Amino acid sequence: MNLIQALNSALDVMLEHDPNVLIFGEDVGYFGGVFRVTDKLQEKYGATRCFDTPISEGGIIATAIGMGAYGLRPVAEIQFADYILPAYDQLVSEAARLRYRSGGEFSAPITVRSPYGGGIFGGQTHSQSPEAIFAHVTGLKTVIPSNPYDAKGLLIAAIECDDPVIFLEPKRIYNGPFDGRPDTQVKTWAGHPQADVPEGHYTVPLGKAAIAREGDEVTVLAYGTMVHVALAGIADSGVDAELIDLRSIVPLDIDTIVASVKKTGRCVIFHEASRFGGFGAELSALVQERCFDHLQSPIDRVAGWDMPYPHAFEWDYFPGPRRLAEALKRAMEYN
Repeated sequence: MNLIQALNSALDVMLEHDPNVLIFGEDVGYFGGVFRVTDKLQEKYGATRCFDTPISEGGIIATAIGMGAYGLRPVAEIQFADYILPAYDQLVSEAARLRYRSGGEFSAPITVRSPYGGGIFGGQTHSQSPEAIFAHVTGLKTVIPSNPYDAKGLLIAAIECDDPVIFLEPKRIYNGPFDGRPDTQVKTWAGHPQADVPEGHYTVPLGKAAIAREGDEVTVLAYGTMVHVALAGIADSGVDAELIDLRSIVPLDIDTIVASVKKTGRCVIFHEASRFGGFGAELSALVQERCFDHLQSPIDRVAGWDMPYPHAFEWDYFPGPRRLAEALKRAMEYN
């Protein structure tokens, strides 16, 4: 399966498995979603289980919270993560606080799916990476898969979770892995080991990172599309780097990160979002607090620039393998 098919399979499994699960959002019903993730689900389960909504992100999420409080498990889609901000108040003030505010009497077991990130010439309004603004909010979980197998297992785990989950889907790798080189031939997921996705129900636990590449000299922390770009950058650098795919940033698998950094003594953080105030800053602080005596070089961050995502100069903004390779080589200059 490619990433789209894996996500569709996860939704299919949960709609069949649990009558309280339902899906709604802009164009997710009859049309099957702008990226076809909900394709044929309305046809199979009917318009009360998979339906279209008005263009009202705040209304979509407010409705999902009410449904969740009364025992349903809604999966709401925001068509692009760039347009999730009108729903931010509902997510922060209501969904994230409901369990705490009600003393555990109510919860919001909702999953909010949204494509995010660049690399598709979407310009400044269809390319943003807003994960850090959700990671900051206590009560929300934030999940970002990097491959079809993880995507299906993580989405099922998110839907079954009793807390609200923001599930960000890296749209650049919907149809195949991307190494950050726009001038090379497009790849599909066909034959990729992480595209071997079981048909039935399984979960990938939230808050458990994966070691995407073992190494001894530098630890690289990444998630989503940047996991694949990191593999290319590591290959270009000649550095024996260990790559950790975080899979979820809240909850964060700090134990796996610490074990790796203590082994390598160096750390480079790699994400597509703007550098200033990005989630890499939190990762850097956590690594410094827990691994200071083991660090042999400064922690480095490779990220997007602090500006709107440019359309004409997309590949000057996108953190490619060359920039990561340079950071890895810098890390190795310290002895």
